[in-house]
Amino acid sequence: MIELNDIRQAAARLQGQVLNTPCVESKTLSQISGAQVFLKFENLQFTASFKERGACNKLAQLSPEERRHGVVAMSAGNHAQGVAYHAQRLGLRAVIVMPRTTPGVKVARTRGFGAEVVLHGDTLEEASTHALALASAQGLTFVHPYDDEAIVAGQGTVGLEMLDAVPDLDSLIVAVGGGGLISGIATAAKALKPDIEIVGVQTSRFPAMVNAITGSHHPQGNSTIAEGIAVGAPGRVTRAIIAQRVDDLLLVDEGDIEQAVLMLLEIEKTVVEGAGAVGLAALIKYPERFRGKRVGLVLCGGNIDPLLLAAIIERGMARAGRLARIRVSARDIPGVLASITSVVANAGANIDEVHHQRAFTTLSAQSVEIELVLQTRGREHIADVLAALHAAGLSAQEQK
Repeated sequence: MIELNDIRQAAARLQGQVLNTPCVESKTLSQISGAQVFLKFENLQFTASFKERGACNKLAQLSPEERRHGVVAMSAGNHAQGVAYHAQRLGLRAVIVMPRTTPGVKVARTRGFGAEVVLHGDTLEEASTHALALASAQGLTFVHPYDDEAIVAGQGTVGLEMLDAVPDLDSLIVAVGGGGLISGIATAAKALKPDIEIVGVQTSRFPAMVNAITGSHHPQGNSTIAEGIAVGAPGRVTRAIIAQRVDDLLLVDEGDIEQAVLMLLEIEKTVVEGAGAVGLAALIKYPERFRGKRVGLVLCGGNIDPLLLAAIIERGMARAGRLARIRVSARDIPGVLASITSVVANAGANIDEVHHQRAFTTLSAQSVEIELVLQTRGREHIADVLAALHAAGLSAQEQK
């Protein structure tokens, strides 16, 4: 089992090769959560993820023979980019096996670092099996994304930096997939500050580590917006470290993660992927658990698919009442749409979409249903728009 000295040696190898990212207080998130919140911006790494720390530490220790043959890795994206980037920097051949469901932005960036990308299987486990077969057939060194002590030691440098920046942290909240990041951070943090609390967070759709450590039997799902931690089986190395050095493991749902991604975008003006937001998701979901404490959150990655981010923003606006669907029923006569839109405009709402429905309705043949998607200022504004429509003699209601 790795110790603090292994992580300090990794930090020396990483010096000048990865960014010592900011770890700063978020006053707004502190006010919202009731805890004093410090954010570690690992999404600012060159590959937008902490993963390059472990990859760099692993590749720096390869033998001359291993360097000559090159490396192979399996990853849903961030580990792939970390291995590809540092292999390119060191002049090594890198083959990356990625599941076919990997977001296109991660595939493109991995190829951009000069790696040979192979899309295989629908899960990390299937991709891993294929990567191991390639390693055996071509003499490549397999670089595991988490179940490797050199990888864990590299990730642990995040913990060193956080406690160097904020020595009196009470708790660290860390995303858990395979467990490499939290294993490294817990090893460093517990050695430097034995009474610090280490809390891991998994998405409820992929609770493999929670099940393994606690003996629970939470069912596993098929997909999650936090695909970076969608790991079906915990690592052998990481499971042992987590069992000994991590104090608690929490689960968050998809809606919690969406909310956290949007909060970080709106409040901190920073883009994170789903896995990078689960720490904040846990803090918001379990506020009493951390109230009054000095809490460190790791924003572990920022490689989110732009289309997914757009969907999260739109869904978040709908939940907040800043996007609303209003259904208006009226006589189907010339000018009725103009009168409806005039009322909406005078109420200060902006029309985003209009759906004019005649056939698929239970209204009489002389009537029409008009569904409006509106941009509003919030719930009170929606009520004002409905009141204005009612005052104009129109039948209108919000569609949930």
